[in-house]
Amino acid sequence: MSTDFNDDHTPLGNLLTFRAYGTWLHGDNRGSVDRCHKRYGSPMLPLSERRSQIERRLLKQHPVRFDARQRAAIESATRETCTIRKWELWALNVRSNHVHCVITADRKPDAVLSAIKANATRTMRENRCWMSEQSPWAHRGSKKYLWTEKALAEAIAYVVEGQGEPLKR
Repeated sequence: MSTDFNDDHTPLGNLLTFRAYGTWLHGDNRGSVDRCHKRYGSPMLPLSERRSQIERRLLKQHPVRFDARQRAAIESATRETCTIRKWELWALNVRSNHVHCVITADRKPDAVLSAIKANATRTMRENRCWMSEQSPWAHRGSKKYLWTEKALAEAIAYVVEGQGEPLKR
C-alpha cells in the first residue's frame, strides 16, 4: 500500500545536508540563506562580492575540504551513530565539502544533525585525520521533513544518484 500522506504528523524521514566549514559563504554566487532570509519560499541572498569578502575575512580557520580518510571516518561514524541509536539510515553520501543523508529517527532533526556532526568529528579526531580544536562543520545545516513515501524515495535517489561521480577512496 502506498502512502500519499502521512496523517499521524510524523515524518517518514528527514533529508539532512550539512557543509564543511567555510565552503559556502554569504555573498557566494550560488546564493545563501541568513537569519533574515530563512522563511520558506523567501528568496536567497543574491551574489555580493563585498559580502563574500567580509565573510572570508571573518573565517576562524581555512575552509575545510574532506580527503578520503576524513570522508571514510565521517561515513563510519554516521553509520555507527544510526546503528547505536536505532535510527534508519536510508542513504548517505559524504562529499568533499558536504554530507547528505536520509534518516528516520525518534528525535527532531536538529538533535540528529548534532549527534552525527559530533560523532563524525570525534571519529576523525580518534583516527587522527582531524587535529584542529575548531569544528570542521559550518553552523547548523539543512533539515527537510519527508512526509510521504514518494518524498522519501526521491530524497534517497537524490542522495545516492544525484551527487555526481563517486569520489575516489
